[in-house]
Amino acid sequence: MCGVSSRRGADDLISDGVVNVNGKNERNLGSTIDPDNDVIRVRGKIIKPEQNRYLILNKPKLYITALGEGQDEKRTIQELITEIPERVYPVGRLDYDVEGVILLTNDGELANRVLHPSFELKKTYFAIVKGNVSNAKSLRMAQGVKLEDGYAKPDSIKLLKTDKISSTLEISFHEGRNHLVKRFFAEFMHPVRQLRRMSVGPLSIGNLERGRWRDITGKELKNLKKAVGLEN
Repeated sequence: MCGVSSRRGADDLISDGVVNVNGKNERNLGSTIDPDNDVIRVRGKIIKPEQNRYLILNKPKLYITALGEGQDEKRTIQELITEIPERVYPVGRLDYDVEGVILLTNDGELANRVLHPSFELKKTYFAIVKGNVSNAKSLRMAQGVKLEDGYAKPDSIKLLKTDKISSTLEISFHEGRNHLVKRFFAEFMHPVRQLRRMSVGPLSIGNLERGRWRDITGKELKNLKKAVGLEN
């Protein structure tokens, strides 16, 4: 929360003896401090928690949902948020070839709750799939299907348009299993050609352009906290 390191990195800093609490080196990983009254230094520099920051990014395709340098010359979303001074982290991920809304924040408690399946936060996608999806088949999709890691039933599914070549559907899941939407449509023999996440809970991509970000509004933050049981 102070923008110094990850939690694991913080453990290493403490073990290395470069963390000082009220004038004394601290090597005990289990120690607790009062951030309002204790003076914490790392390598001699006083640190303080950053203000919480909440933003959404419209991730383009062909970007990795990661911070830092990419692998095999692939770009990461770090390149899209270089002007943000706080160390915000993506909450969840989108595949390299998937675009759409990603929440980034330095509020660890909120992030953990957004990711926790018990709060059933709904994610809505636009999917362009191969082949003609009939109304009858979309109704069968609404009943769900058994995947290798359990049954998958969408919260909602709507057939938007279809032709002989492809079909466009809106689909929502509150689960966060890996590649769930792609595997779901593949099971019906309609592999995904394009996939875009339009919303995460009350956070909607709206008119946000690809590759751009914005701070979420006070109303959006209030609704998100309410959705994950963090109402004041």
